[in-house]
Amino acid sequence: MAVSIEPYLEIRVAQPTSFSPDGSRVLVASNLTGTMQLYRVPTAGGPPEMVTAEDEPVSGVYLPTADRVLVAMDRGGNERHQLYLCDDTGGPLTGVVVEPEWIHAPGGISRDGNLLSYRCNRRNGVDFDVYVRRLDDGHEECVFAPGGWAQPTAFSPDGRWLGAVRMTERNMDNDLYLVETGGAEVIYVSPHDDDAEFSGPAWLADSSGFYFATNQGRDTTAIARYDLTSRSWEYVLDTHWDAACTIDQSGTRLLVTTNEDGYTRGQLYHPATLAPMGSLPLPGTGVATSFTFSRDGRWLAYHFTSATEPGDVWVVDTHDLNGARRLTTSPNAVPTALMVEPRLERFESFDGESVPVFLYLPPAPRRTPPPVVVVIHGGPEGQSLPGFNPIVQYLVARGYAVAVPNVRGSVGYGKRYHHLDDVRNRLDSVRDLAALHEWLAIRGDVDGSRAALYGGSYGGYMVLAGLVFQPERWAAGVDIVGISSLITFLENTSPWRRAFREREYGSLERDREFLEEASPITHVDQLRAPLLIIHGANDPRVPLSEAEQLHRALQDKGVRSELLVYQDEGHGLQKLANRLDAYPRVASFLDEILA
Repeated sequence: MAVSIEPYLEIRVAQPTSFSPDGSRVLVASNLTGTMQLYRVPTAGGPPEMVTAEDEPVSGVYLPTADRVLVAMDRGGNERHQLYLCDDTGGPLTGVVVEPEWIHAPGGISRDGNLLSYRCNRRNGVDFDVYVRRLDDGHEECVFAPGGWAQPTAFSPDGRWLGAVRMTERNMDNDLYLVETGGAEVIYVSPHDDDAEFSGPAWLADSSGFYFATNQGRDTTAIARYDLTSRSWEYVLDTHWDAACTIDQSGTRLLVTTNEDGYTRGQLYHPATLAPMGSLPLPGTGVATSFTFSRDGRWLAYHFTSATEPGDVWVVDTHDLNGARRLTTSPNAVPTALMVEPRLERFESFDGESVPVFLYLPPAPRRTPPPVVVVIHGGPEGQSLPGFNPIVQYLVARGYAVAVPNVRGSVGYGKRYHHLDDVRNRLDSVRDLAALHEWLAIRGDVDGSRAALYGGSYGGYMVLAGLVFQPERWAAGVDIVGISSLITFLENTSPWRRAFREREYGSLERDREFLEEASPITHVDQLRAPLLIIHGANDPRVPLSEAEQLHRALQDKGVRSELLVYQDEGHGLQKLANRLDAYPRVASFLDEILA
């Protein structure tokens, strides 16, 4: 079937970031120009008007009391974001915090629009401390420096408290604090002994407390409420699946969403009584993210995507919850009829563990079973969701089957499942790939003898691990910004990331022997399948050297491999021009080997 990949790559998407102070406009991030830029769109509907026009991708939010936008932008994918302001009518960016050698990640903005919180590693290049800056006069101070990775979240409505989350030395474990902005008091909200995660506060309008999500003492996250007077919290809403919450500034709507096997469900509650107020209207079955309320709680905007819907902005009138209205319609030249919904299935792995997988089968009947591409998510603390993936849909239209598993270690299925691949259990997740191959091989509707692995970041590591530990199973691999050696990755990744990643992979001091054994490059002599490697030259997470050392080793042993390096990219390909260069080459590579 003659299907071109370019129209799939040209599909645009849009997501909301915030409402204007009066609720009349929504600030939208969209890649209409080929990189993510900011636009304003009337809440009542209308064409997007450009706010930023930068060469680099940007993100941003409205200030709470002015038609101005806080913008974050890095250079060439180096992730050293700087902070700027601009008018929502466009115009030049004005620097707020610009120190190109350091990383700045915005947190919350106080409701009077004057206090900005952000995290930065300027103290020693490694630890992220929390700063509060006055936008009127530029005065700022470090308010929280516990060591490690701290991130500010939301200010209390009265501006007295700032939420801050700090990652601990344990995998998928953090602590939640309240930092007094005008004093020296710090409240430790989340004392706990087990591995647990705590989200930032969704504050009640009177600053008396807040809602948050946590899995302390349980397997999945549920909704809890913290009382500032008693300085204690309790669970108030239980769900079978992982839950999250957000609240509007007026304190009239609490939105609770759940991740149900990757699909989003939502329910609105009254924040004071927790009386149900109605289900969140969604335009279909899929994934909703980027929830943002207007200041008065009347309007709720979100990004919706599904396997067949690339992703746009939808708006709900919370006064009647009578359906969602599409706010943006992004360019898309691919007919919906060519797109396929996956089947959610499960296969049994080597130890009896049930592993979920989204299976996409080509719609047109074939005389012989199609080849299959296994697409593996990054992370490892990630999850493949049933949202739109242009590469997946192209491959299915081209006649491939595509299997998208959530191997052990994925999030979204509880703490127990997530911790199944920690440190010395790392290769158990690779064994899940072997079990997936066996499951595919006996189905009859796909050709397991023509199977390739495809993944980025940690998914790239999984591609390489599958090729070296299971060389007889896989016909080809596509590795995008992947890890070839866990040792050199930890040695050479950005200093601020090393301790964070050692929580998951293991320590160079304590686990070096195992890390070497689990590294694909240690077993490169076993790799015999053709391999396509893609990497960004400025990647601060997985250094380019991971790709270069693997490519050299494969060249030395005569195994077919190709390395594509993009000089203006970091951890993945964000710019359309680079995607239009790389992914047609991926398609040709897979066609040559599998078709």
